Amino acid sequence: MNHALIMPILLPLLVGCSLLLIHRRGASLKRLLSVTATWLLVPLALWLAWQANAGELSVYRLGDWQPPFGIMLLLDRLSALMLLVTAVLAGFSVLYAARGDDERGPNFHALFQFQLAGINGAFLTGDLFNLFVFFEILLISSYALLLHGHGAKRVQAGIHYVVLNLLGSSLFLIGVSMLYGLTGTLNMADLAGRVSAADPADAPLLAAAGYLLLVVFALKGAILPLYFWLPRAYAAATAPVAALFAIMTKLGLYAIVRVFTLIFGSEAGVLSNMVLDWLWPLAMLTLIGGVLGALAARNLQVLLSYLVVVSVGTLLAGIALGSEAGLSAALYYLVHSTLVSGGLFLLADLIARQRGDMASELLSAPALKQPLMLGALFFAGAISIAGLPPFSGFIGKVMLLQAVPAGVDALLLWPVVLVGGLGMVIA
Repeated sequence: MNHALIMPILLPLLVGCSLLLIHRRGASLKRLLSVTATWLLVPLALWLAWQANAGELSVYRLGDWQPPFGIMLLLDRLSALMLLVTAVLAGFSVLYAARGDDERGPNFHALFQFQLAGINGAFLTGDLFNLFVFFEILLISSYALLLHGHGAKRVQAGIHYVVLNLLGSSLFLIGVSMLYGLTGTLNMADLAGRVSAADPADAPLLAAAGYLLLVVFALKGAILPLYFWLPRAYAAATAPVAALFAIMTKLGLYAIVRVFTLIFGSEAGVLSNMVLDWLWPLAMLTLIGGVLGALAARNLQVLLSYLVVVSVGTLLAGIALGSEAGLSAALYYLVHSTLVSGGLFLLADLIARQRGDMASELLSAPALKQPLMLGALFFAGAISIAGLPPFSGFIGKVMLLQAVPAGVDALLLWPVVLVGGLGMVIA
């Protein structure tokens, strides 16, 4: 059995527990442990990606229990890609936090490691119940990280964030319970077979469970109309936390891909592709809502938060096409948008530190100490996230537009993406 498969979960969990035990020791030791453990995930993710690139599905059975009874981890190219993106983003985020942001609370690095364990676990799990468990680890860790640094705005944003996500967790548990009651399993591969062979009389209840899961994943992924928590939460978080949060919205989209292409995919009988007709209008509305929010923003952190919403809409459009080309374009754009968004949150904090009392407000302020370097970096990041040449965002959007078949969908997506890119440049 390939024990490397469990290490992206086990390593941050063990390090997080160790950091809690030494929380009274010096900050330098905690930083060293956290930074080292986080960057160890990068070569580990590269190794797993190399294994997944062979095209074979790697399975890890905890306790050697056979599916569908035991806990099972799965590694394919998609999960390996997400692990690698998470590791790189987390590595730079924890390095930035080690500059001093981690001193605002005693357990920053422990919470950071638990957050990583939850993210990696959600990408690797092969059953819905453990997806729920890892989502809960994410919720608890992210809530504590959001409050890291104190302040009334953070508390208010944190309460809003946790209440909505607790509601989502309740719906998730209801949906999972319905699926288990109807099929007797929560293993995703096993569910796919049982849903396709389900009694037609159970189809309405199975569909209801599926739509409940869609609502939950739409909330996690910040899809309109369930994205209103994101700008407030991301703008209130410290820069390294906001940068790591850039991957969290992608978890909701990842779950949509996993559940609705495997369990409710093209071979699900009467329930085949049951949500595809919903994903396209949701993608267009999310794109438009994100652009309008960015244009109306009066704070740089809020502006960047809405750009994350725009990237969610773009990714969802690729998924909604239901084709290999559309999914390929979405995954390419996912890597680009996640890393660039995370970098922009860190860069925005550097700019805010040099603007004094104006901080992130989009108002005139004294000149920056490093105007050329910071200005050039922010300009490159902004142009890239807007999807303009010659940066990678342009390639991703071209791939997406090429994947759209001729017809009404193309007439809708082309102007929305092009005008949306122009709107982001103006913002």
